[in-house]
Order: sequence, then C-alpha cells, then structure tokens
Amino acid sequence: MRLHRLDITAFGPFGATQTVDFDALSAAGLFLLHGPTGAGKTSVLDAVCYALYGSVPGARQSAQGMTLRSDHAAPGTRTEVTLDLTVAGRRLEITRQPPWERPKLRGKGMTTDKAQSWLREYDAAAGTWKDLSRSHQEIGEEVTQLLGMSREQFCQVVLLPQGDFARFLRADAEARGRLLGRLFDTQRFADVEKRLAERRRTTEAQVRDGDAALLADAHRMQQAAGDAMELPELSPGEPGLAETVLGAAAVARATAREQLTVAHCRLAAAESAQAAADHALADARELARLQRRFTEAQERARRLEEDADTHRAAQARMDRARKAEAVAPALELRDAAEAEHRRAAAAEARARALLPQSLADAGAAGLAAAARRAAEELGGLESARRAEQRLSDLLDERAGLDRQERADDDVLAEAESWLDGWDDRRAALQARIDTAQEAATRSEQLAGRREPAQQRLRAARLRDRLTGEADGAAAEERAARTRMLEAKAHWLDVRERRLNGIAAELAARLTDGEPCAVCGATEHPAPARKDAGHVDRAAEEQAHAAYQEAEEAHTARERRLGAVREELAAATAEAGDTPTAQLTREADELERQYAEARRAASALHAAHEELRRAEQEAERRTAARQQAQLRAASRAARRDTLDRERAALEGELAQARGGAASVAARAADLQRQAARFTEAADAARLAEDTAQRLKDADARLADAAFRAGFDTPQAAADALLDDAGHRELQRRLDAQHTEEAAVRAILAEADTASAARRPPAALADAEEAASAAARRLREAASARDAAARRCAELDRLSERATASVRRLAPLREEYDRVARLAALTAGTSADNERRMRLESYVLAARLEQVAAAATARLQRMSSGRYTLVHSDDRTGRGRSGLGLHVVDAWTGRERDTATLSGGETFFASLALALGLADVVTDEAGGVRLDTLFIDEGFGSLDDQTLDEVLDVLDSLRERDRSVGIVSHVPDLRRRIHAQLEVVKGRSGSVLRQRGH
Repeated sequence: MRLHRLDITAFGPFGATQTVDFDALSAAGLFLLHGPTGAGKTSVLDAVCYALYGSVPGARQSAQGMTLRSDHAAPGTRTEVTLDLTVAGRRLEITRQPPWERPKLRGKGMTTDKAQSWLREYDAAAGTWKDLSRSHQEIGEEVTQLLGMSREQFCQVVLLPQGDFARFLRADAEARGRLLGRLFDTQRFADVEKRLAERRRTTEAQVRDGDAALLADAHRMQQAAGDAMELPELSPGEPGLAETVLGAAAVARATAREQLTVAHCRLAAAESAQAAADHALADARELARLQRRFTEAQERARRLEEDADTHRAAQARMDRARKAEAVAPALELRDAAEAEHRRAAAAEARARALLPQSLADAGAAGLAAAARRAAEELGGLESARRAEQRLSDLLDERAGLDRQERADDDVLAEAESWLDGWDDRRAALQARIDTAQEAATRSEQLAGRREPAQQRLRAARLRDRLTGEADGAAAEERAARTRMLEAKAHWLDVRERRLNGIAAELAARLTDGEPCAVCGATEHPAPARKDAGHVDRAAEEQAHAAYQEAEEAHTARERRLGAVREELAAATAEAGDTPTAQLTREADELERQYAEARRAASALHAAHEELRRAEQEAERRTAARQQAQLRAASRAARRDTLDRERAALEGELAQARGGAASVAARAADLQRQAARFTEAADAARLAEDTAQRLKDADARLADAAFRAGFDTPQAAADALLDDAGHRELQRRLDAQHTEEAAVRAILAEADTASAARRPPAALADAEEAASAAARRLREAASARDAAARRCAELDRLSERATASVRRLAPLREEYDRVARLAALTAGTSADNERRMRLESYVLAARLEQVAAAATARLQRMSSGRYTLVHSDDRTGRGRSGLGLHVVDAWTGRERDTATLSGGETFFASLALALGLADVVTDEAGGVRLDTLFIDEGFGSLDDQTLDEVLDVLDSLRERDRSVGIVSHVPDLRRRIHAQLEVVKGRSGSVLRQRGH
C-alpha cells in the first residue's frame, strides 16, 4: 500500500482545505511530521484512517459524525477527506463526508445531511477515473479485502502507536493475549475450545443419561428378581457400572430359571391329581343325572295322563280350522270390497260438499262437463294475467326509481357538505406533516450528539474515579520508594562492613604450613581477628535480597502509578474540566430533547396516512356527486316511459277482471272450480264401481261356505284361526306328541333303569375333592406363570441392558476422547504441562515470530545489547505461553521487559511494533506496506541511540519504502529534511510541506 495524496477539508483542527503530497514526501524515504502540541499532527493520521475505514483510531473512535467537523470551518463548507492511494496494484481514490449540520436552504434553522462515501479507480488505459461504489458497506468491504487488515490491525501495523507497544511490553499475559487475538484473529481457536467444551458436556450428559437408564433397568430387574439379585449402591458415571449390572443380571437369570424348573414339576403333579378328581366327579355326576332323569320321566307320564281330554278337544278345534281355510280367500275378498266401497262413498260425499247447490245432485257426466267449461274460461284469461304481471313489475320499477332518487339526494347533500370543508382539512393535515417532519429532522440531529455526550460523561466519571486511585497509587509509590531507599542504605552499610572485615574472613581459613591465598607466605605470624561488628557473606546476600525485593515492589507501584496517570490523562483529555454533575445534566437534557423529538416525529407516518386517506375520500365523494347527477337525468326519462305504459295496461285489465279484485284472483277462482268439478266427477264414478264389486263378493262368499260344510258364511268365519292362534294350537299339539314319545323313550333306556336301582350318588364329596384338586392346580400354575414371567422380564431387561451397554460403549469412548481433547485445549490436562490453552498456544507461536522479527531491529538500535525472547514459563498460578523477556548481552541475564528504562522501552517498543507489522503483513497475505507512520517517543533517546534508530528506520526505505515520523523533537528537524509541518493559529491549523 502506497499513499499518493491526501485532501482534508473542515476536518479536526483544519478549517480550510489542506493537501498532503505523499509522493513528494516519500521520495526521501524518511519524512517528518512535526508541529506544536495540539496543532493537529495526529489528525493527519486520523484523516488517513477515516478515509480508509470510515472511523478514526483507538480512543478517538468516539470522535465520529459531526464531532469530526472543524470548529474553524465556514458554515457552508462541508467536512470531507479524500485519499489517493495504490493498493494491490490498483490506483484508488476514496472520498468520505461525515454527517453534518448545515443551514436550511429555505427558512431558518439547521438541517442534517447524511454521511456519504465515494470509491473511484483510475483506468490507466483510458486515463480517466471510473466510479465503483457509493455504498459505505461495499467500500468498507472492498478496502478491508484489498488491505487484508481490519481497522485495528491497520492502526497497529501502519500507524505504529508507540504508547500502545510500551504498555504491551509491560502488560501481563492476559493483556497481551487480548491485543494479539485482535491482530491475528484467533477467535476460531477459542471457538474450537468452546466447541470441544460443549461437546464434552453434551457427551458427558449422554453418558450419564445412558448410565441412569442402565441403573433404572437394573433396579427393575432387582424388583422382578426379588431376593435372587443383589445390587450394590451405584451412581451414573461410576467405573465398572456396566460390568456390575450385567453380572448381577446373569446371576438373577440363572436363579429364576431354577425356580421355573421346580414350578414345572409341581404343576405336573397337580395336573395328575386334578385329572383323577375330575374323573371321579364326572362318574358321580353321571349317576345322579340318570337317577334324576328316571324320576322326572315318571312324573311327566303322570301329567300326560291328566291332560288327555284337553288334547282331544284341541285336535277337534284344529280340524274345523283346516276346513274353514278353504273359505278364507272369499272372506278376504268380501272384506276388501266393503272397505274400498266405504272409502269411495266418503270421498264422494266430501267432493259434493264443495260444489254449488245447482250441481249437488248431478251425475259424473254432468260434473265432468262443468269442469271442461271452467277450464276453457281459465285459458281465455292467460293474456290478461301476463298484462297484470307486467303492470306489477312496472309499479315496482317506478317505486325503485323513487328510492334511488331519495338515495341520490342524500349522497349529493352529504358530498356537498363534506367537500365544503375539504380545503381547511387538507391545510390542517399538511401542517401536522410539516411539524412531524421538523421533529424527525431535529431527532436525527440530536441522535448524532447523544453518543459523544455519553462518552464524555463516562470519561468524566472515570476521571473522578481515577483521581482518587492516582492519589492512593502515588502514596503507595512514595511509601515503596522510602522502603526501597531504606533497604538499599541497609544493604550498602552491610556491604561496607563486610568489606572492612574481609581480612578476618581470609585469616579464618589460614592453616600453618600452607601458603596464604593473598601473599603466598607459609607463615602467618599475626592473622587478623574478627571484631564484634563483623558481617559475613550470608548477611550481605540477605540484605541485598531484601533490597531487590523492595526495588521490585517499588517498580510495580511505579508502573501502577504510571498506568493510572495515563488513564487519568486520557480520561481528562476526553472529558475536559467540566464537572461530572454538569455533564450528567447536559446528557439528561439531551436525552429528554431527543425523546420529545422522537415522540413528535412518530406522528409523521400517521399524518401522511391520514392525508392520503382524506385525499382518497375527497376523490371518492367528488365522483359520487357526479354519478348521482348523471343517474338523476337518466331517471327522469325512464319515469315518463313507465307512466305511459301504466295507463295503457290499467285500461286493458279493468275489462278482464270482471267482479274480481284482480285478474289473478279471477283466474285462481276458475282454477279452483275446475279442480273441484273434476274431483267430484272422479269420486262419483269410483263409488259406483266399488258398490258393484261388493255385491259380486257377497255372492262368491255364500257359495264357498256352503261347499266347505258351513251353514252360513259367519260360521266359517268363526271357525277360522289367525296365524298366531294356528301356530299356538299346532305347537301345543306337537308338544304333547313329542312329550309322550320322549317319556316312553326314557323309561325304555337300560342305563337309566339300572341307575334307578342303584343307591343315591355321593356328589357333594366328589365335588369337594375336585375343588381342592383344582385349587392346588391353580396355585401350581400361578407359581409356574410367575416364574415364567420373572424369567421373561429378566431376559427382556437383561437384553435391553446389554444393548444399552453396547450402545454406550462408543459414546463413552467418544466422551473420553473429547474430554481429553477439551482438557488439553483448555490447559487443565495433566498432559498439558504448561497449562497453555489452544488460543494461547497459537498466540505464543505468533509472539515468538514477532519477537524474532523485532530482535533483528532491536539489536541494531541497542548496538547488539538487547534481544527480545518469547517465554513459555508460567507466572504464579496462571497459565503460560505469552511471556516476553529481554536478554541483556552485557550481563548475560534474562529479565522482564518491564524493567527497561524510558529510552530502552521506546526503541524496544519500536522494534516490537516493526516486527509485529511484518508478521501481521505476512498474515494478511503478504500485502506490501510502502508507507508507515511512527508516532512520538524519540525525545527519550540520546544522540547515539537516535542515530542507530534512524539507521534502522532508514533501512525500511529498501524497495522504495517510506516512513513518516511524527515528533516535535528539534534534533529530528535537523536530521530529516523532508518535512510536513502543522502550524496552528486562531483560524485553524494549516499544513506546510518541504521537500528533501
């Protein structure tokens, strides 16, 4: 990525349009961005980031929208940033305009324009710019894809904020992990840890559920087996649970089968005893039955003898009935003819009662003639009936026209009344819409001010809290410094006392005849003696350890004080000196105004809808009025036509009605007369026919009775039996004959006669013995069935338990595998000796790459003294993986990066930033970064170190690379000739560019 040109208008401290020619600045490789504090050096970098991503870096992210606008800009000048750059071989131009408040074009007040963005690409073949997009989202996705970096990564590897890396050097593993996680996007590895943990919980729950189901089956088997199964106390997930359950089930099944075999033997014995008892009972019952049969036969023979006379009378009655059956058809014909004649005579009487007096005695022929005359007269009225129907329809239509006229009069009156007030109603609705629209505009303006106000309020609250913390941290730092100085003085005092008494220590090791370690003499005439205040090496080392401990404690307190003061300065810079209570009131008032504007704006849609409905109603009523007027003209012509036709029809019908109320009434009267005459003629003819048939039936009945042997037809009728009586009499005769035959057969049976001669049967004793045998059989069968059910239930539950164990085996294996992986990736496994999480492991590899890349430059900056190394050592009880140490070649010792001095921290953090930029660039797909910016920190370097740092930065120019240094150090202005100066003034800041 190479920057070519940057245009800034009404942005930050720049009131007018300012232009930065990066091509000219980059020609020298190194260029300096300098100016007094507050002039706007960082705003230039903010403009680059805003052009690319639509937001500014770091803690300045809250400076969005209208807060990016310069307070020095003219009211009609819009805030705009345009960046010309080349990335991935494409020349692009990005223009962004944040939302801003401007004066209304009409009337007074302000209105808000929305944010806008443009993306163009230079077509080298055509020599023109081609528009690509005006969508914020599309432009953001295109830039992110081309650069291969998010906004956070860009701000970390291109703008190189030194303060962030100084904190990174001193941070703990958790803070480093958060920064590296954002830069290298290791969320997917954290997701893997989370997914494995979830799978572990899921499979563990499934295994526990399976074990619980297996235990439930085991308890059911225990209930089914009773005392035959012993089951120890078990719980889900307990090792060996499946083997214990299956073993106990096997023992229970074997015991149940033994009990089933015993039950089968007892059942066979009971069945044999039951068969013998049943056989004896059957013999006793058969003897008792035969004896009862003989006794009952004798009693039935006696009763038959007593009923002999009754049987002979019934037989005679049956013979007379059979003779009368020959006369029955004639009797039925005569009864049918008589009933038919009575019905015909009654119908004739009813029909004649409806006739006029003049036709009361007329015959069938006369009545038929009268019916024909009435029908002929009815046919002559058909034309008049149609005319009468037409007159009725005409009157209905005339009445309908009158109803339509009244309805149209109401429509016209209502439309006129509604349309008279339409203009006033429309004006009122339009006024409501204008009011709601203004409220919507005001709510949008207030919405852009809410978040900055809340952010400033949060910063003020943080400022108030950190003020107290800074005082406490300062007191702790002063106390720690005092303890450190006291420990140091004590250590120096002990050391001096030991040096003073070192001769006594050497003299204590002298031995006569052996040379002295100092002078080599073998004689020792006057060795030094230890005085009372002598201090040995152990005491000195103990004092030195106490001093180092106090120094480390003071360093920790100093770092904490610095961190608190940095946070306090950031919060104070954002919140200013305004009291928190005042900021709270201002934020609450802004929220109240925003809520009121939102409530007023919410009526905009309803007002638009009401106006739309009112306009539709006005159109509908206007159309209704026009339609009513057209229908009124059409009705007048139709009414005249109907009146003329009505007069003609009324004259025609007056002659056809005669004395009746209407033609229809006259026709109905004639139709009724014709129907009555026809009905009376038919009834008279039917009565004559039925009388003749009755006379013929009487003659046939008398002849049939004489031939059957009866004196009169009535005698034959009395001898007849109906079907029920005949069946009953025949049944009695048949039963008598059957009973006689049966009694004779029983008395002739040899077995029955023989049984009657034997003693009475002992039936009660046989039944009691059979009942006892049956009871014993039922008990044996019940015991056998219970044993069989127990075996079947145990087999079923055992089979289900075995299936559950087989089904749980792969699931248990999966749980063990997933649990091991989850514990390994979470750093809780014993196999993970350093307790490193998966994400920390990946970040540790990245940090190792960053440290290696940073060391290449750090050694040049420090003249080969310092080397950054990555450490996997655990810190305290925490997890390892993200340690960062510095190796001092002068001492050969490895120490924490937090112990570096201010200047050392600067070039170490600079080397770390450059190394991180290289690694992130490779991670982003090797996107070439031709332009880099390095923010403040050079003031802490001496001349020699500054030269070495500039040499390292100058080496970045290889392959046409340029580096911009943001600093106000005077010495850099002498060393770097390509400069971009920011000059502040009362009317805003301006940019001055000087070439190399």
